[in-house]
Amino acid sequence: MNQAERRMYLIKRLIDEKTEYKNIEIPATSNEQKELLRALMNVRLPAQIDDEFLIVQDEYLKNEINDKGIVDISALESVENNIYLWKGDITLLKVDAIVNAANSAMTGCYHPLHNCIDNCIHTYAGVQLRNYCNNLMQKQGYEEPTGQAKITPAFNLPSKYVIHTVGPIVNGHLTQKHCDLLASCYASCIELADKNNCESIAFCCISTGVFGFPKEKAAEIAIATINEYIVKTNSKIKVVFNVFKDDDFALYNKKLRLL
Repeated sequence: MNQAERRMYLIKRLIDEKTEYKNIEIPATSNEQKELLRALMNVRLPAQIDDEFLIVQDEYLKNEINDKGIVDISALESVENNIYLWKGDITLLKVDAIVNAANSAMTGCYHPLHNCIDNCIHTYAGVQLRNYCNNLMQKQGYEEPTGQAKITPAFNLPSKYVIHTVGPIVNGHLTQKHCDLLASCYASCIELADKNNCESIAFCCISTGVFGFPKEKAAEIAIATINEYIVKTNSKIKVVFNVFKDDDFALYNKKLRLL
């Protein structure tokens, strides 16, 4: 199969899973087909699927990621010792672990084509990630507490692992508890990465955006928590602060230069 044939196969297989999808028309253009495939993957509930689907899906996703351009941490310049700042799509980073800003259900974002990092990571990792996370949560028996972290394989992403953490939601006034919980997210993630012998980890901006945490304070907490951990433990892990917007890059760049 070529990439177009793989995409069409995956779309048809996912449509065939649900009788209510039988009247969906598959668009003619590749971009529209890509959006339809992503939407179908986004709304698919955790469920096992056969090896044939997974083989085709894995080949498709890996080709898509390669076409976008994988960025190896070795190509990045450090800001300070083992601290890096990079602006771009975290699903393209080749590091040992990337951090996902998850929700408490921990099985990904179900909103079709939503641009949150949770949606992007689950899309390009493949359906295996949602199934893996669902199994973890079924065994746990309760929603993931804010400030903790769990590690999973990254499946089709360039990284080895995804570390999922639930950040605090700020509605209204920022409290010390919000700040403590956000610090716990960063600490839990880097501790888990070290425990799993990761030599590098990339952090997204946890809890900013729809979770409402003020960006400047969040950046201060992120940098201070990671710096404190490295000093305290003498860890040699390489840390990438990954941002997606120009204002976040400027904010982190300014604060990291003050270290």
